[in-house]
Amino acid sequence: MGMTAIDTLTPDAIAARLSGTPAERAAFVREAADAGIAEAQAVYGQMLLDGIGVAADPVGALGWFTKAAAQHHVMALNMVGRCYDLGWGTRVDKTRAAQCYRIAAERGLDWAMYNYATLLALGEGVAEDKQSARAWLEKVVAMDSGLASAKALNFVGSFAEDGWACDRDLDRAADCYARAAEGGDFRGCFNHARMLGAAGEIEMALGWLQQAGQRGNAAFLAKAEAWLTSSAIPALRTRGVAALREGASC
Repeated sequence: MGMTAIDTLTPDAIAARLSGTPAERAAFVREAADAGIAEAQAVYGQMLLDGIGVAADPVGALGWFTKAAAQHHVMALNMVGRCYDLGWGTRVDKTRAAQCYRIAAERGLDWAMYNYATLLALGEGVAEDKQSARAWLEKVVAMDSGLASAKALNFVGSFAEDGWACDRDLDRAADCYARAAEGGDFRGCFNHARMLGAAGEIEMALGWLQQAGQRGNAAFLAKAEAWLTSSAIPALRTRGVAALREGASC
């Protein structure tokens, strides 16, 4: 590939182009993507997916992720998997999603490991294999790489609580949930609150329910509220729902 105008820009010039409005930043990233820069293609795909600086365009997002993945951009490959997993810009194809996640996971990407483990645990797009799923999750936990590791910790906690591919161990589950919550995972916040409530630590549980409400998405919050309203613990049925809603309103 020959020299492009993007290649001639100094770091200061690039920083200046990125310091503009969202639309100006998106236009610059698109210019770099058109020049064949894989990182820009992946970033522009995310901009299109999220509607940042440009009109949301899931179909276009998948196209740019695919271009970047063809250049061996591992996060872009993971995002191709997400598109097929969740039907962003295309029909849902769990098998193709699993293939993308597996390749990106084998290349060492923490998020792909987590996503692949999720499909393995559920048997979606691939044969159910909870033992392998747990092994991938443990790898992500060991990477200590931020939110991906926190989410993996929460999932490992679920394995321990339910006795999936391991002996049931509520102490380990509680520890995993606590660490996942501290790491910022909203499901970890909720599960940590469940465990605290069961142990009689109501005030602490309410604080984590508020965190879950603040961090969680709408689908999760609906499920969490339904669980709380049917809880055997009176304080969680009333004050717990209020704490969750308070967090969501922040």
